[in-house]
Amino acid sequence: MGEANGHTARYREIAAILRRHSLGFMVGLLGIGRILPFRRDGAGRGGEGAGTGQGAGPATGDTSPEHLRRALEELGPTFVKLGQLLSTRSDLLPPAYVDELAKLQDAAPPVPVADIRAVIRRELGAEPEELFATFEDRPLASASIGQAHVATFADGTEVVVKVRRPGAVARVLEDLEILQNLAARATRSWGPAREFDATGIVEEFAQTIRSELDYLQEGRNAERFAEDFDGEDDVLIPRVFWERTTSRVLTLERMRGMNIADAEALDAAGVDRRHVARRGADIVLQMTFEDRFFHADLHPGNLFIHDDGTIALIDFGMVGEIGEELRGQLSGLFVGLVRGNVELLAGTLVAMSTGTSAVDREVLREDLRVFLAKYRLRSLRETPFARMMADLFAILRANRLRLPREMALLFKALLLIESLAHRLDPEFRLGESLEPYAERLARERLSASVIAKRIARAGADLGELALEAPGVLRRLLDSADGNGLEVHLRAAELEPLVARSERIGNRLVAGMISAALITGVGGIVTSERRFRRWEDTFLGTGLGVIGALGGYLAYTAARRRRRPR
Repeated sequence: MGEANGHTARYREIAAILRRHSLGFMVGLLGIGRILPFRRDGAGRGGEGAGTGQGAGPATGDTSPEHLRRALEELGPTFVKLGQLLSTRSDLLPPAYVDELAKLQDAAPPVPVADIRAVIRRELGAEPEELFATFEDRPLASASIGQAHVATFADGTEVVVKVRRPGAVARVLEDLEILQNLAARATRSWGPAREFDATGIVEEFAQTIRSELDYLQEGRNAERFAEDFDGEDDVLIPRVFWERTTSRVLTLERMRGMNIADAEALDAAGVDRRHVARRGADIVLQMTFEDRFFHADLHPGNLFIHDDGTIALIDFGMVGEIGEELRGQLSGLFVGLVRGNVELLAGTLVAMSTGTSAVDREVLREDLRVFLAKYRLRSLRETPFARMMADLFAILRANRLRLPREMALLFKALLLIESLAHRLDPEFRLGESLEPYAERLARERLSASVIAKRIARAGADLGELALEAPGVLRRLLDSADGNGLEVHLRAAELEPLVARSERIGNRLVAGMISAALITGVGGIVTSERRFRRWEDTFLGTGLGVIGALGGYLAYTAARRRRRPR
């Protein structure tokens, strides 16, 4: 009951909405009934139907995915955002749920204009009429977190003023605390929640939505995209007017144009739809593989097309970034797919997974063999990308593998742009645009600089392990000199060790590191120059030290056997 302090009314509301949408069983799975105090009307302790899935309202004929979507809509902005994020997680949810949650609209009733004006006055220090030549009281759009109004400057420049809804932060923070509590409870009592790391998913979501609450961060994202596409005249990113921007108010240049999904309007304007489809895909691929910073919410409402085919982007609250480790995993994934390398593909998927459950590698390998045999990939341009990814996501779900947030957002962005491009040009294949980038990643994988970076990362891991080695060896020797050693190994306990070895490098590198571990202490601590000669000294000397240790252990064992009883 302590967890409900201050949130009891909200917990009751969540439980009632879940039951109303035939999701009463979730009240029990999430532990809401145990959090709420007992009430005779059944609102506490799960109430009637808590474990049956029966709703309080009349049957609607909705499917389970539809019930979930409607419940999230009724639960409000935070849960709508959660549903939108889950719609990007084809590695976690079946296609029916992903498709249904993708329908969630981030819309909300308009905020009274007097409240919007009060926020502007408080944040920017003046009335809208003093800050802009014109300001439209009627909102351009109203969403769960913010509301947008059109304004102009004295020189005629049109802008969009986004104002954060009053009270939005308090409600989001309350809901985040509740979600974290529910995820923790579900993880303790429900196997799937534990296997898919529900607490980790909620934490990722919390980071995402907190960044969307900060309009300063969205402004910085917009400027970074503008820098990345500087000099490319057919891509427009709105200018940020920082003198009219705070964490609660964001003023951006207004973007106009046709909706990218409106084929009739594009045809009437004489726009080359085939060119727009390919250019749109190229923009996303450039963001991902060259700039390593991509727009993660490119639905049709965030892309506008001009008569000359110029593409304008808006709404930069949700973004993804490709770090070195993720880039290396992408390389392994593409190379494994194209070459049909089951071992490389399995190792890459396990290495990138953020799940906590053990993986049966033989089952995973067999699933991947069937998968690769189905597509018989020779080049990405021949690949039905969406169908292939759907099958790969099914394998991830079956083997309890969870993609990191950035990778899930990336695949969602690629699938979104492929869907849009295919509507513009039915003959479009994303693989054709993707193939040059995949080939470049494959070449980079074997380049000297990338290998050097991988060795450096392995060296860093080795350094941390080496610092712990003296204490570990001392305890090992003390144990051998005392009661002797007993070794118990179980396959399940070896899985984390195998996964860690594969993250450091391939099996050969892992073996060399293991053999050289003891001698590595001196080489790393003394000087960088001596570390650079590790390949000449570690293996031979390490084996020698290990042999000496083995001799010492045999000697102590013999001494123990000679001791009088």
